[in-house]
Amino acid sequence: MTLTEQLLTVGVCVAATLITRFAPFFVFSSKRKTPAFVGYLGKVLPPALFGMLLVYCLKEVDILGGSHGLPEAIALAVVVGLHLWKRQMLLSIAGGTVCYMLLVQLVF
Repeated sequence: MTLTEQLLTVGVCVAATLITRFAPFFVFSSKRKTPAFVGYLGKVLPPALFGMLLVYCLKEVDILGGSHGLPEAIALAVVVGLHLWKRQMLLSIAGGTVCYMLLVQLVF
């Protein structure tokens, strides 16, 4: 890749990122009410993404080998417990990740 191609690639990436970050502020101004569909998506997408992340993380757990999925089960219990306790998705995900990494690195 030449220098010109590299600069164009970086420029396009920067422009695309800026457009996707600033477009909602222009499309949905504070003077108008947010459309019901957008409110609906804001309500249902976080749990849907959480479920998709759960499926992705547990898709290759081998219950018949190694640790029999015990670190994953413990980390999942930590995620559920944190989420029921604090109702903060970022805390739940981070807590479960830290728990899993500690279990895999130090215990199993």
